[in-house]
Amino acid sequence: MMRALPMDFRSDTKALDTSDEYMFGPAFLVAPVTEPKATNKTVYLPAGTHWVGFWTGKSSEGGESIRASAPLDEMPLFVRAGSIVPMGPAVQYAGEKPADPMELRVYRGADGAFTLYEDEGDNYDYERGVHATIPISWNEETQTLTIGKRTGQFPDMPTKRTFRIVWVSPEHGIGGDATREADAEVTYTGTALTIPAR
Repeated sequence: MMRALPMDFRSDTKALDTSDEYMFGPAFLVAPVTEPKATNKTVYLPAGTHWVGFWTGKSSEGGESIRASAPLDEMPLFVRAGSIVPMGPAVQYAGEKPADPMELRVYRGADGAFTLYEDEGDNYDYERGVHATIPISWNEETQTLTIGKRTGQFPDMPTKRTFRIVWVSPEHGIGGDATREADAEVTYTGTALTIPAR
């Protein structure tokens, strides 16, 4: 999950020389602050894609260095264009409460795909195939999000769930808290849905 930039951006010579940033999964570029009392940091955004500030929703072109704000409670964090990031309620342990409703943040600017994986959360039955997946994709050209047909099942699987769709933009769909007003809200029952962006 945690990779040095050259693993994803082999042809970007500047990324090859950047040792104080890393990718976390396919979506997040993390730039830890390592200087004492620093309140901002120069962050290199790898070429070949756009990047969106997690805390601001502002888009930046890749291949450039920017000065990112870094207050004590906000590490510089950027999301690759085309990413679909699920945000659920805060939970302390697997069975505390259902992950519903779930916010799907869509970072436009490129096609993207994500597979939502679910299982019972309290045993090893997933090793025997007892789980479910939901494919989710974003089409930049048609500006549509598709929540595909669910495959698989597990005991006590929710028969329906609520997805709150957020098209991330400056000051909308930002930070770690749930977005106050979603752009769309759909009830999903396991069959495919297509949601156009507004």
